[in-house]
Amino acid sequence: MSTAGLLFIVFIVLLLLNVPIALSLGVASVAAMIYIGLPLDMFPMQIYANIGKFALLAIPFFILAGNTMEKAGISEKLINLANKFVGHRKGGLAIVGVITSCFFAAISGSGPATVAALGVIIIPAMIKAGYGAGMSSALMATSGALGIVIPPSIAFVVYGAIAGVSIGKTFIAGIVPGLLIGFALIIVSLWIVKDMDIEQQEKATGKEKFEAFKDAFWGLMMPVIILGGIYGGFFTPTEAAAVAAVYGILVGMFIYRTISVKELYYLLIESAVGSAIVMFIVACAGFFAWFITTQGIAQMASNFLLQVSGNKYVFLMLLNIILLIAGCFIDATSALYIFTPIMLPVATALGYDPIALGVVMTVNLAIGQVTPPVGVNLFVACGVSKVDLMEISKAVVPFILASLAVLLLITYVPDIILILPNLMGIK
Repeated sequence: MSTAGLLFIVFIVLLLLNVPIALSLGVASVAAMIYIGLPLDMFPMQIYANIGKFALLAIPFFILAGNTMEKAGISEKLINLANKFVGHRKGGLAIVGVITSCFFAAISGSGPATVAALGVIIIPAMIKAGYGAGMSSALMATSGALGIVIPPSIAFVVYGAIAGVSIGKTFIAGIVPGLLIGFALIIVSLWIVKDMDIEQQEKATGKEKFEAFKDAFWGLMMPVIILGGIYGGFFTPTEAAAVAAVYGILVGMFIYRTISVKELYYLLIESAVGSAIVMFIVACAGFFAWFITTQGIAQMASNFLLQVSGNKYVFLMLLNIILLIAGCFIDATSALYIFTPIMLPVATALGYDPIALGVVMTVNLAIGQVTPPVGVNLFVACGVSKVDLMEISKAVVPFILASLAVLLLITYVPDIILILPNLMGIK
């Protein structure tokens, strides 16, 4: 049996046995190491090398920043702000859900965190107003996936570390695709609810809108500080993550006064646990990626793709198909570590921009967060609304189709992705 065959057979068998993905990647890599006679002391060395990167320090800081702003009550303030401006329209609560997901995505950097923070408020409100549990849950699950597309995004940090491209440029490149998906979700929502008997709210006064904006102001400033600091040249993405974490703590403790010293202690523990989970995935997935690269497996796969799809447009179609299928079963971080070493050389050889590739891959994997059987956002939304997986899986179809339409657009017109970086002259 070939090394590649053993590696992937062990990995797939472990997945089928419901072994966690990170552990499956690590065990498969160790099994392949033993099979070809590599010394086992390389395992801890490579594990450390994978997580001992300055860029990856951004991950725990962004997790802490997102958790802090969630505990500070910013989700309720963002929802209230959006509600005052558009809540009176028919389908207004659906619009509110998408808009607040875009805003919260710019704080949390995580899809499930966005669904959890906003869903507990918006989903019950939508159900009460007559939207239906399935539609409400599906919309929030899909819009929550914007958490890994709109910067700051943990997925972009991971891709930048793997591909060796500018994380800051990848951040700014994700803005337009994220907003396009948000717009597409709003259009689909309004089409779904046009014949529904939905309870509408009274139009807010100018004073109420101003009060809501004033209340949410400090939360809205976090993405401004992060992105403004990076592109203003004040700090790197990693330093921006640390600044965001400190800012979140200060806002929660001294401005909103919703976080006590005791709560901060538990918040730090929660963030440390969340960071440990992500970094464990990074360590094992990175080791798997190192193994397939050093053993020539990634190069063999890249050469095969070039032979099969010497045409750039055919390659992009295969890229999307492969990642959409992979997203149904594995998380974004693991998928990026597995497929970036394979896809990046092919894309570069065909003249496709590496930044655009990272955004396209991330959008694919964001859609994977709402596709069964392992759509993590679906499970979070189900936990909030108490609907079963079958119901939400049916309701999510039109939102997935809308997201796929945007995915095809940005895949084949990458200038849409690169428009902001090019306008800002970011290298």
